[in-house]
Amino acid sequence: MEEKRQKIRIDELLVKRGFVESREKAQRMILAGNVKVEKTSGILKPSTKVHDDTQIVLEKLPQYVSRGGEKLAKALSFFHINPIGLVFLDIGASTGGFTDCLLQNHAKKVFALDVGYGLLHEKLRMNPKVFPLERRNIRYFSPKDLPEPIQGITVDVSFISLRLIFPVIDSLLPENGIGIALIKPQFEAGRDKVESGGLVRKKATHIQVLKDVLESARDNHLQLQGLTFSPIQGGEGNIEYLAYWRKWTHFFDKTEFGDIIRKEVQEAHRFFLIKMNEQKNNCEK
Repeated sequence: MEEKRQKIRIDELLVKRGFVESREKAQRMILAGNVKVEKTSGILKPSTKVHDDTQIVLEKLPQYVSRGGEKLAKALSFFHINPIGLVFLDIGASTGGFTDCLLQNHAKKVFALDVGYGLLHEKLRMNPKVFPLERRNIRYFSPKDLPEPIQGITVDVSFISLRLIFPVIDSLLPENGIGIALIKPQFEAGRDKVESGGLVRKKATHIQVLKDVLESARDNHLQLQGLTFSPIQGGEGNIEYLAYWRKWTHFFDKTEFGDIIRKEVQEAHRFFLIKMNEQKNNCEK
């Protein structure tokens, strides 16, 4: 009697075969349409069950260890920032998406700081250019805690407002140092502005959040050089933004941020609305 072939979830199979390190990453690849399975038509879902010997083709391998790398990559390109030969502090490193992106753009060294432990991807942990600073809360970090001087700081934090850590960034960055941060409205807006599921949809809230963050940065000697939106949404589907600053202690730019902010918020919402409609149309075909 022929043995019955076993079936397994496609996201689990990707991990089992070693294509990716986690089911979360497998699910992102599947939902992005980057996984193809033989003799399977229609929309592939992470929960789709296939035979464990099914042939799998990956259309596009992730370039970075996490989605954060794609976000920072846009900032570097959009703002024309060149990390070559520079030493960075990556605040909120987590798995290391920002760190990975900096290294792929030839940063000299990255200090990967996070309040957690054991989160950094193994390939980065083994990289001699990466120095993990784990179980470290940035709010209680000082210049003497840095093993050596830095030229730039990247920030991707959750469950804390950037406004609480700008004074620390000011103390750590040298004059003319680079600052790049991911601005997440869901962690900047008041609780009454955050919908169920952690979503912040209203343009007015985004505008107020950006105004508050940019003004707070300026109060801490961070002079805005550019603002754009992240090319991919946050985990809850939130639109996020990227800001680029230089630390200038003896210069205070009194430029109003209103026009810049409104322009970026409008463009961000328009971009993701078009993207959502395209995905909807593809599903209906």
